[in-house]
Amino acid sequence: MKVKVHGKDLSVSNDMVERIENKLSFLDKYILIDDDTTAQAVVKKHGKDIKLEITIPTKVGYLRSEVINHEIRDAVDKSVDKLEDQVRRQKTRLSRRHKEKLAVNFAAAAEAEKAPEEIPVRTKRIAVSEMDVEEAIMQMELLDHTFFVFRQVDSGVIAIVYKRENGGYGLIEAV
Repeated sequence: MKVKVHGKDLSVSNDMVERIENKLSFLDKYILIDDDTTAQAVVKKHGKDIKLEITIPTKVGYLRSEVINHEIRDAVDKSVDKLEDQVRRQKTRLSRRHKEKLAVNFAAAAEAEKAPEEIPVRTKRIAVSEMDVEEAIMQMELLDHTFFVFRQVDSGVIAIVYKRENGGYGLIEAV
């Protein structure tokens, strides 16, 4: 994730820019944020205090924090805490929304493993859900898998989204 720091009505030192970048770098581990994402941080005066506004666009929506404090260091820490809380809430919301789909997939996988057949290749059966590519990527990341099979909403075609070794994602569509 890239971070852009702007100062309004005051200048922001290089140390402060580095501190903000380092504090926000922890968000890279969350699936909601891509490497191409650019976080905007604005530092400005608010009376005698300092106001720090951070906005980060994600796959699901915007993460935003606004903190007013005497010290810029404390404002950065409080902003990071707010953003981390928002990320946790988004992930919980996503997992609740897709809980039934995940349960069906796990149940189907468990049934496939119970089959006593002597087949040299491991076989799994899954329930293919309709969704768009972004939602499939999100599901893949939530499950911590390297690929995910789904049916595209717009065309009804079965497709596979996967992680590429050089970063990013790939899409395979069945014809």
